[in-house]
Amino acid sequence: MNYNEFLLDKGFWGWLYKLLTPVEWLMTQIMAVFHKFLTMLGMSPIGFSWVLSIIFLVLVVHACVFPLYYKTMKSMRKMQAIQPQMQRIQNKYKGKNDQASKEAMQREMMKLYQDNDANPAGSCLPMLIQSPVFMCMFYVLSAIPYIARGKREALGAFDVATAKQFSQTTVFGVNVTDVFGSASMHGKIIIGVFVVLMCGCLWFTQYFSMKRNMNPEAMVGQAATMQKSMLWVFPIMYIFSGTTMPFAVLVYWLTNNICNLARTMWQAYAFPTPGSPAAKDKEERDHKRENERRAKAGLPSLEEEKLIKAKEEAELKEKQGYQRAQPQRKNRGKKK
Repeated sequence: MNYNEFLLDKGFWGWLYKLLTPVEWLMTQIMAVFHKFLTMLGMSPIGFSWVLSIIFLVLVVHACVFPLYYKTMKSMRKMQAIQPQMQRIQNKYKGKNDQASKEAMQREMMKLYQDNDANPAGSCLPMLIQSPVFMCMFYVLSAIPYIARGKREALGAFDVATAKQFSQTTVFGVNVTDVFGSASMHGKIIIGVFVVLMCGCLWFTQYFSMKRNMNPEAMVGQAATMQKSMLWVFPIMYIFSGTTMPFAVLVYWLTNNICNLARTMWQAYAFPTPGSPAAKDKEERDHKRENERRAKAGLPSLEEEKLIKAKEEAELKEKQGYQRAQPQRKNRGKKK
């Protein structure tokens, strides 16, 4: 691998990553803190302590993003709940293209969002925040070997000495700065395993989301074709890009994909898409838990309550008779 020129500092990417310098600085500090903590526990300063620092950094980032992600899931649930009302408003103004009708529809939509505390743009916010953060992680791990060779200035907690210490780290028989092309045969095998795990994790995340957390109606036509294409295209792209990345970046990438998989599974469990298999499972779980709660409180189960109500309605009908009472006028005059 050529360490003489760090391409991410050039052109558009150099300008973009320069804007993200504060985030990059913070990430190096977090890695350094975890590394110092692990060495205090007795781990060697050169070796697996740096790999664990990368893993902990990914976990910290996901932990920071998770509250926003949770808020987004709640917002999406609210948007799904008001979908019928949105449809009625859209049908009300269907075919009306004049400016007054468009403004009226927009006002009604905004009032609907405000009354239900729903944000149609809420699902985009985590991506807008998360993407630059993980871009910075990729940049930091890629820049460290260049800092160690003096080809790039220090970055946060990584001066030349610290970068050299990081670059001397070897785990599973492969150096953290090695790429597939520069590694030994053993290193190529380890890197290959990480790339396969990374791509496999991405593939299973998308597969799980399609099979468990998508409405069957959405899996037809063009939408289904696009989803199936994404299922294979992105993992294949990762195979080619993964073989050009330093091993440290692969550690980050695999950890990040595992976290994304765990989050996707949690989303299907806690906030499933209506009509999906995961939503049906949640309905059954909620039904069972409600019956268990009622049993502990000495209350009838949902099924028993339904039978009791049906019995009461039947008794009421039998008591009142099935013939509907004839309406009478309120101001009917009396005959003299």
